Amino acid sequence: MTRQRFGRVALSDGVQAYVRVQEDRLELLRTAPWFGVHEMGREVAIDQATWLCPAQPTKILCIGRNYRAHAKEMGADVPTAPLLFLKPPSSLLAPQGTVLLPPESAQVEHEAELGVIIGRRARRISVDQALDFVFGYVAVGDITARDLQRADGQWSRAKGFDTFCPVGPEIVTGIDPCALRVIGRVNGVVRQDGYTKDMIFNVAQLVSHLSQAMTLEPGDLVATGTPSGVGPLSDGDRFEVVIENIGTLAVSVRNEKTTAP
Repeated sequence: MTRQRFGRVALSDGVQAYVRVQEDRLELLRTAPWFGVHEMGREVAIDQATWLCPAQPTKILCIGRNYRAHAKEMGADVPTAPLLFLKPPSSLLAPQGTVLLPPESAQVEHEAELGVIIGRRARRISVDQALDFVFGYVAVGDITARDLQRADGQWSRAKGFDTFCPVGPEIVTGIDPCALRVIGRVNGVVRQDGYTKDMIFNVAQLVSHLSQAMTLEPGDLVATGTPSGVGPLSDGDRFEVVIENIGTLAVSVRNEKTTAP
């Protein structure tokens, strides 16, 4: 597949659409691009659109401790098989959105990750087949309530709060997922700086492994794990995920305002 850029936007007239990115303009598409690039016959300037999450996955599959240095900083053993957990679709957050720090946690941390968008339904596929079922790649933030992760003994709540999965803005096709630099920045300061070549399990291995357990649907999102350097987020912070050849995902961070029950 040739290198192309796709996303999903909202326009001032209420239209929401998948788009193909062409320099400073967007070509509106009739369907999600993994179902074929069918143009609507309408273009808009990029500055006339608001980026949405670039996919609407049926599930968000995440891999823990997929970089040795991150496993070490967590005080954990290096996995002998991919360590799977899921985030709910309700955790998705669009680019330039706001991560809400829940009052239940005193230690919310950032994780910068390469995301994989599935392009074709996949079930029990081999490692050699796996990349043929991938549509493209995207920047992802895996926000984690670290204290709740430790306290609960499993990760659903700690990883699953609303806004804890920022994604976007663009999905890029036709790039090598094993040769990308992944950076996590907070307020412009680099905290994470790693390379996908250092993954314990590469993208093809992950997609194949996941497909043995469940059917992967077009548009599903796989977050492939984070390099070392994870750290805290505080009210007022700006968190960025920067991935070579893909782009920059930026979100703000605020304390969640709640009404006591």
